[in-house]
Amino acid sequence: MKIRIVTPAPPGSRKGNRVTALRWAGLLRELGHRVSVAEQYDGQACHVLVALHARRNAAAVQRCRQEWPSLPIVLALTGTDLYGDIHTSEEARRALEMASRLIVLQPQGLAELPEHLRSKTRVIFQSARRPPRPVPALKKVFEVCVLGHLRPVKDPLRTALAARLLPASSKIRVTHVGAALNEEAAERARAEAALNPRYRWLGELPRWKALRILARSRMMALTSTMEGGANVVSEAMAAGVPIVTSRIPGSVGILGEDYPGCFPVGDTAALAGLLARLESDAEFYASLKAWCRRLRPLVDPTRERRSWASVLAELSGGGTGAAWRCPGEVR
Repeated sequence: MKIRIVTPAPPGSRKGNRVTALRWAGLLRELGHRVSVAEQYDGQACHVLVALHARRNAAAVQRCRQEWPSLPIVLALTGTDLYGDIHTSEEARRALEMASRLIVLQPQGLAELPEHLRSKTRVIFQSARRPPRPVPALKKVFEVCVLGHLRPVKDPLRTALAARLLPASSKIRVTHVGAALNEEAAERARAEAALNPRYRWLGELPRWKALRILARSRMMALTSTMEGGANVVSEAMAAGVPIVTSRIPGSVGILGEDYPGCFPVGDTAALAGLLARLESDAEFYASLKAWCRRLRPLVDPTRERRSWASVLAELSGGGTGAAWRCPGEVR
């Protein structure tokens, strides 16, 4: 069948929505479907429309539903829409109602949805592939990586600020990969790096380089105030790198309520204490690493591909893509 994926992130972007859209396109092609990825829905006929982000793609969902009333629409709630927009935006709420299926990226996302919509919602954990070969850790430092653009929702300098509080004996160094979306954010990162010898900002890097830095790191720090289910959590788990994360539903829904690597959102001192303990307490570090290793099957690409196969089978009434009919000239 022909599947159209619409994402608000443009071609070449390394934002999470683009990463997710391209990964889903690959998985759906592996299932034998024809898949295209675009920023907007242009009315093109397809068998299924997959839209990422309820508010930013509300117009695409509405146009598709108006032009092709019977066309299956899958709407994925990826973060700021799930934990923000659907509670404030009428457009986003209408898109939820119009969709045939809703996707959330971890089970705690269900709690954000009106009860009558939960029966058509499916949880699909984001997958990541293991590095093709081990990447040795830096020997003289305890490297903690931050993978995230310099956006307020990411609280991007929190790990750097926590590193300032560490004792002089600490070997922790923070390596931050991510684009500054404006000059003010870039200036803040440069100023922090100039003042803080434990912090290095590398800016935006090609994806393979970012993943290599992740794979060699002792820890990955996620400090966001809001996430739907971050790609970087899946990537760290696949790479065998333990995670410290702000206690937000998007992370707890993947790692578990009792995950010991959580700290309160925005609590610099708590994050510093957690990092210091992980550096100095080998048993605690090993327990966190083992916890993430046990959860690694959640982010297996085979699992994510099967989840998509199940959703498509539901939408086709259990049939195959060849049996589908849609408006237009799709065959």
